[in-house]
Parts: sequence; C-alpha cells; structure tokens
Amino acid sequence: MEANDDLTNGNGGVVVVKAKPTRKVFKGATKTFNKIPNSILNDELLNKAISALPSNYNFEIHKTIHKIRETKAKRVALQLPEGLLMFACPISDIIQKFTDADTIIMGDVTYGACCVDDYTAGALGSDLLIHYGHSCLVPIDQMDGIKVLYVFVDIKIDSLHFVDTIKLNITAGRKLALVSTIQFVATLHSVANDLREAGFAVSIPQTKPLSPGEILGCTAPRIAEDATLIYLGDGRFHLEAAMIANPKAEAYKYDPYDKKFTQEYYDHEAMRKGRKMAIDKARRAKRFGLILGTLGRQGSTKVLTYLQERLKMHGRESSVILLSEIFPSKLELFKEIDAFVQIACPRLSIDWGTAFSKPLLTPYELSVTLGDIQWRIDDAPSEKDKGLNYPMDFYATYSLGNWTPNYKPKPADISCENALNGGCCGRCLDEFEEKKKTGEEPEMKIEL
Repeated sequence: MEANDDLTNGNGGVVVVKAKPTRKVFKGATKTFNKIPNSILNDELLNKAISALPSNYNFEIHKTIHKIRETKAKRVALQLPEGLLMFACPISDIIQKFTDADTIIMGDVTYGACCVDDYTAGALGSDLLIHYGHSCLVPIDQMDGIKVLYVFVDIKIDSLHFVDTIKLNITAGRKLALVSTIQFVATLHSVANDLREAGFAVSIPQTKPLSPGEILGCTAPRIAEDATLIYLGDGRFHLEAAMIANPKAEAYKYDPYDKKFTQEYYDHEAMRKGRKMAIDKARRAKRFGLILGTLGRQGSTKVLTYLQERLKMHGRESSVILLSEIFPSKLELFKEIDAFVQIACPRLSIDWGTAFSKPLLTPYELSVTLGDIQWRIDDAPSEKDKGLNYPMDFYATYSLGNWTPNYKPKPADISCENALNGGCCGRCLDEFEEKKKTGEEPEMKIEL
C-alpha cells in the first residue's frame, strides 16, 4: 500500500492510505488426485460387467481397475468378510478380464479391519491386496512390502424410511448420536441434516483414528449421557461396543435390510461381574500366557512387549503363544499356565470369557490385575473411578494406556470429561495442539 507524499493531503494531519488494486493471494499446497481415466469410466464392456453386481453396493470397480493397471500388478489378492464373499467370484472375473492380473480369493475368516492379511497375500506372491468392507485401520504405509487398496463398500439404503422411522418413534427435540459401520457412514452424514430440520439435536461422534460415526466391535466413542444412541446396521456386535461404552444411554438399532427399528438392551451387570471375577482370579496367577493373535493384523507386538515388561516388573512369569483363533479346548492344553491375556480382540474375553476354565484377560484387564490402573466400574476402590465405564478404546488414539496399539498420551492439563473417562474423540486434543503451535492459550473445557 502507498500514502500521499505529504502524508496529510489537507486532512489535518490524517494519513490517507490508498490500497493497491492488486492483492497477493496465498494458496496452500495443491493436492494431486489420482483421477480415474475416462477410458475406464466410459468402458461399455466394463460397465456392463459391473451391472451384474448389486447397484446399491459400491465395490469401486473402476478405481480398482485403474489401480491394478497403474501399479502393473500381476497377482491381486482379494480379501472380503463373510457377508461379502458371495461377490468374490464376480469381482475376480471382472479383474481378470479387464487387467493383466490373475487373482487369489482369500477365504479365511475376516472378522474386521484388524484382520487385513498383507502377510499371507505377500507370501503368495501378490503385488496388490484389495481389502473389502472395512476402513484402513492399519495404515497402508505399515504394510509388509505390499500395496493395499481399501474398498469400504458403501451401501445405499432407503434413507427416507430411516429418517421417517426415527421421527415416528423418537420424540422431536431429543439428542441423537448416530453410529454405524463404515458401509453406512455416508448415509449417517446425509440424513443428519434431515433429522436436524425435524427438530432433533444430532451428533455424529468420533473416536480417532476412525471416521466420524464409525464404530468397531472393540472401539466406540462416548456420547452425552442424555443422548439417545441410534445404530444403523444389522447384527449387534458393533452396537454392543457402543452400548458398553455408554451404559446409561438408551439404544436403538435400525436394520436397513429388513427395515426394522428396535430398542436394544445389554446386561452390563453380568458383563462387569464376569470380568471382575476373572481379574480377581488372575491376581493369584504366577505364570501368564500372552496370546498374540495372528489372524491378519490382530496381534500387536508393541502391546506384547509392553505387557511382558509389566509382568516382569511385577515378578510374574510369562510365555508367548501365537494363535489365529482362540478356543477353550486349545487353551486347556497349556497346563502350566495360570491365566491368559489375549492380544487379539477384547470382545473374545468380554463375550466368551466365561467359556474358559482359566481367566482370559484383555490387556486393559491385565493392567487392572497388576494394579497399573484401577477398575473403572461402580465397585472401584478409588472414589474418583466409581461410575466410570468399561473402556471400549482398543484402537483409539487417546486410549487409557499404552496397552493399546495406537496409544498416544493426553496432555496433562485437559479437562474434557469425555477424555478423562477414557472415551476421547481427539477433537479438543487436536485443537489444544494447534493452539500451542500458534502460541495461543489453549482452552480445553468443551461442552459435550
């Protein structure tokens, strides 16, 4: 900008400043997206082949073909959960017809995002692994020397019926927390505004690194105690994780396949009693069996090392056992082991722990057993821990402790009640870190 030469221009000493007509515009770094060529998008034969698949299931075939051609992959491994295995052969046929690659269908059980099996795919000589039906819980840069493509398989549903069903069954004005599996997360976001316009206070909670609204069977966000939990999806496995994390919340399930809306219940008292009994029994154990899950990426060597060190510090012996699946009859063979800790899926212990003759603990429960953290339920010995919930934060970034794979310490001066209760969404913590970088005074208290 420039001022008049005399700095007054006859205005009694007031400086008159003229702005230049041109302005500097600062632009951020430009991102380059790997755009799918029109030759693939408009390929009539390819589109005809795709039409044989259900139109409401997005298998991202165009993107897949482009990825295979771009990487010049010669062998592609396809990994699908059992609910999608029926589409494995048609997808395989399309890939083999429209690329130079052959395919391998990996038929072993795939329970969730933690089961991505890059090890087996690589051992079979695959150049590319395509994992269907789950989000990228294990980052692609951590894979074992093999390229991985995650296909969420977004499923389109009758969203109008979903919204109308909620409006007919839930009183307007209520707080709603919408959660789902990755297939329906896009629908959650699309209906949120419709529900807000109908008078509902809608939130889509998040537990990082998961997407907003996404829950796993072992990882679910905390919500406000006066909010109503609504799960979009079939089955109860994922819903139960959210119910365990929020025992006081009223919970409903909308099944998009049969279009049924049901109120759901969970026996929190029985679960807590069973887990507390296992912990108390394990306190007398001298030798622990540390089970490292080998089904895909279930097992975490980082967590294993941490637990080994903690047991050694407390004067307990341990043996490492590698298992892809955990059955009572298998563990009965280890006569010298007094108690087991499984680093695979926390729900194995929570849901089926009573089927085992010896305690089968989660890493969190071992930490309670060793006294590293207090039992966070109503009968907790510490007054400050009473009434806190059983943590469902196994893959959460800001989990309770480093017995979880993605653990990251929380700043010492946070006051967010959600984070203090072990269900941190990471939102206020990210804001905290950003403000620290810019020199602002961080304010951690947020309304949940």
